[in-house]
Amino acid sequence: MTTVSLNTLTCTWSTPEERTAVLRLDGDLDYSCSTEFAELIRTRLAGTPDLRTLRLDCGALGLCDSGGLSALLMIRRHTEAAGVVLHLDHRGAALERLLEVTGTRHYLTGERTVASVEQEQRGDS
Repeated sequence: MTTVSLNTLTCTWSTPEERTAVLRLDGDLDYSCSTEFAELIRTRLAGTPDLRTLRLDCGALGLCDSGGLSALLMIRRHTEAAGVVLHLDHRGAALERLLEVTGTRHYLTGERTVASVEQEQRGDS
C-alpha cells in the first residue's frame, strides 16, 4: 500500500488482487491537484503493465471541480490506451450529479442513465 498527498487530495494505492488496483481518494479533487493526480495515474499505469482493472474508491472524495473532472477524463483515456478497465466506486451524490450534468457518466463508468435508455427506446438521437 502506498499513500501520496497531492495538495487537497490523499491517494492510497493498493493491489488487493492480481491485476487489480484500488486507489482510495480522500479529500478534494480540484484544480490545485488535478494535473499531479492524472500524472500519478499515468505513471502507475506505465509501471504496472499487467494491470487490467483500476478501481477509484470515491467514498471519501469531497469536492470534484472542473479540474478534477478533466483529470478523470484524462485518466479514462490513459486507462483505455493501457487496456485497463476503469471503475469509479462509491460515488457520492455530488460526483454523481457532476457526471450526470456534464454528460460524462457513461464515458467514465460505462453506465447508461435512465434518460439515455428512454431516449434510445424512443429512437431519438
